[in-house]
Amino acid sequence: MKMERQKLDKATTIIIGAGIGGLSAAIALAGAGQQVLVLERAPSIGGKIRSLPSSAGPVDTGPTVLTLKHVFETVFARAGGRLADYVTLIAQPLIARHFWQDGKILDLFSDQGANEQAIGRFAGAAAAKEYLKFDRLTREIYDAFNAPMMQARKPMMGKIALAALQRPAIWPALLPNVSLDRWLRGCFSDSRLVQLFGRYSTYVGGAPNKSPAVLALIWQAEAGGVWAVQGGMAALASGLERFALRLGVQFRCNAHVRSISQQNGRVTGVVLEDGTQFQAENVVFNGDPAALTTGLLGQDMRPALGRAASQPRSLSAYVCAFAAQLTPRAPELAHHNVFFGRDPSLEFGPISRGEIAQDPTLYICAQDRSTAQPPSGQERFEIIMNAAALPARPSNLSDKAHLCTSKMISQLSKFHLGFQPIPSPAALTTPHLLSQLFPASQGAIYGRSPQSLMAPMLRPGAQTRIKGLFLAGGGAHPGPGLPMAALSGQHAAEAILNAPTLICSPPAGDMRGGISTA
Repeated sequence: MKMERQKLDKATTIIIGAGIGGLSAAIALAGAGQQVLVLERAPSIGGKIRSLPSSAGPVDTGPTVLTLKHVFETVFARAGGRLADYVTLIAQPLIARHFWQDGKILDLFSDQGANEQAIGRFAGAAAAKEYLKFDRLTREIYDAFNAPMMQARKPMMGKIALAALQRPAIWPALLPNVSLDRWLRGCFSDSRLVQLFGRYSTYVGGAPNKSPAVLALIWQAEAGGVWAVQGGMAALASGLERFALRLGVQFRCNAHVRSISQQNGRVTGVVLEDGTQFQAENVVFNGDPAALTTGLLGQDMRPALGRAASQPRSLSAYVCAFAAQLTPRAPELAHHNVFFGRDPSLEFGPISRGEIAQDPTLYICAQDRSTAQPPSGQERFEIIMNAAALPARPSNLSDKAHLCTSKMISQLSKFHLGFQPIPSPAALTTPHLLSQLFPASQGAIYGRSPQSLMAPMLRPGAQTRIKGLFLAGGGAHPGPGLPMAALSGQHAAEAILNAPTLICSPPAGDMRGGISTA
């Protein structure tokens, strides 16, 4: 096979993967004057931000919730831009609508007073007081971990310990054998509120009965505000790409990286599947870290991380994305909706055994309900049902797409929620498909499992054991979620820009290849 060598002038960085972490890193590096090339194996940018065609237009089939807007504002501002010039965000005062099978409904808001009143009406005055105490405690946990954990390039153990020691009220949530579920049972006397706030561990890929109580801080991310993106989540990725292009970042989609090259323990570039070679001083890998440890990017990259950086795996999901009309008896939906099963043990018990949940809780994003005016006629929906990641070795397990689709429809019928037409199995993204889209992931959406107190410390940081190789994305520190992925990209860029300067740069030359505009 003829091998084509392509070289970049200046100090250069190649980013493998155009997810939110990769785009954030590209913007930060280009804003600092580096030449950046982003290689994406998919036909378009976005990573886990994906959409499928439907009769009502593109429907999201990936992340749906955007919090911590200031993270994205900072990504743009540090490179001399404004988020509002590229992405239109719609504030959602109603965070989510929660449904139980006994007919009870609870709305939660970004306003604490509104939540106190709503919970009081839902479960009584005592529950409202319990909520206020819970909100204060989770705020203290969030404040203790924000700067030394999430905002730092790597967890700052000394500062984390000091911040925790200064807040005795949060100590029970930091005990090693206290799960989120157990801690919440000490916060709320109403089991429905335990169930509701326990869902936040699933937002980073863990079961509430096995995940540490510290994950309750995720509530504060949502309480600080939730936004919808005009045009769907793909518009967020597109806005980041357009700003990156303005800064001079180059994109090549349908570019399947076969291996990362190294010499004397330092990366030298990448090789594509077709044999094309690119030289670079630094490489940022915006993919599942397991792809490195399993040798998918070359055997030389296996020592880049320890096995604990990517194992064990987080939860996966079945995701159904489609357009339909609601049936006449359907309850009024918000933009974000959660339909609870009766017994969490019948959801997470089977999942822990690699089986389909018997009594699942379902999340529904009604994509066209981000504004006050509900749509008429067909509208777009995304349903997410938690699932197990695939086993590390091939097995006879199948996705059972027909069974999963019927499970979703049957479960929602208990709430008198139906769709016309009923979504087909073709609308379903399965763990098997996710494992193909994101190599080495085993279908796990969130990278490494969060189901231990030390899991955040074991998640890999921006720097690897190989010089010049860096990580970004939800599988890296500080973890999954759109703002966390954006922060990971900023951390990777910071690590590169603060690294010792490489004396020998690649010779100048022309770069050939297309520039992707999503």
